[in-house]
Amino acid sequence: MVSSSLRILGLSKRYGDFVALAPTSLDVAKGEFLTLLGPSGSGKTTLLSLIAGLAHPDEGQILVDDADVTHSPAYARDIGVVFQNYALFPHMTVEDNIAFPLKMRKVSEAEARRRTMEALETVRLPHVAKRFPRELSGGQQQRIALARCIVYRPAIILMDEPLGALDKKLRDQMQLEIKRIHRELRTTIIYVTHDQEEAMTMSDRICLMNAGAIEQLGTPEDLYFRPRSVFVADFLGESNLLSATVRDVDAHGLDIALAAQAAPSRAVGNGAQFAAGEPIKVMVRPQNLQVATAGAGGLTGRLVDVMISGSLTRLYIAPEVAGLPQLVAAYPTRSGSAPHEIGQLVSLAWNPADAVAIRDDGGR
Repeated sequence: MVSSSLRILGLSKRYGDFVALAPTSLDVAKGEFLTLLGPSGSGKTTLLSLIAGLAHPDEGQILVDDADVTHSPAYARDIGVVFQNYALFPHMTVEDNIAFPLKMRKVSEAEARRRTMEALETVRLPHVAKRFPRELSGGQQQRIALARCIVYRPAIILMDEPLGALDKKLRDQMQLEIKRIHRELRTTIIYVTHDQEEAMTMSDRICLMNAGAIEQLGTPEDLYFRPRSVFVADFLGESNLLSATVRDVDAHGLDIALAAQAAPSRAVGNGAQFAAGEPIKVMVRPQNLQVATAGAGGLTGRLVDVMISGSLTRLYIAPEVAGLPQLVAAYPTRSGSAPHEIGQLVSLAWNPADAVAIRDDGGR
């Protein structure tokens, strides 16, 4: 399967006074798995619909391998779409469902059958060819929908929350299947989800959207460990966000003062430029927050709750420093680990390299 590059230049869409997508530019490389991530109303589905040709932009361009397809009809863009609701024909067998796009393209019956079986092999379901969609599980139906998309070998595949209707265990399995198929085919995939874990697991890069615009674009590691805004830090994974003031800046990071705490602390930058006296937020991920018995130095806080959620145990702690929010620490759950008592005082610390300074944008 031959993949294509995609280039978005100043693309925008409005519905009356509502800006569904602010002018947006984006480059997607050949064979890349890019995820459009964001909450409801962030613009991700609007952008996907514009790329697919299911909606028309107010301005901007869409280029596929440098060819302008902005005003081309959907069927002429060499783009396949996989929807959340599968959209399989209930009166057709699996084999006929997959062969349907080939039939519409006047592919010979023998070639259509060969490519249909090839697609079924790719999704590891050759044994269900003669069944009807109603005879399949949700995960099997989703794989058949994917097979129907890849059978005609589109240069770009768009997936609009394809796993949203599945339970967690099946969703996790399907994530691995889609990653495997992407590795085998190396086609360009643009994937829409509001599930942060799904985006982190599957993507080469994540395009995190907020209020109709791109908030940050980068690898999962970039967004998780080097968020550029409070929104990114708060949306992607759990985080502790502490108010602080910059005291000094050097080549290795920042000296900061946390809220009303007099003792200085250290934090690392995230690529942004900071100035002395500037109010900022400092992000520390829960797994990087170290909890010890009271008196071990650092911040002091009182344990207000303990939650065990399978593989992780979370401790919720109220700092005894004014101006700091409740903090959460997390560590792997282990049988026989030392119990924590609600109400006990604990000391909190972290490695300065795990404290990331973020410009305080008010959580825009």
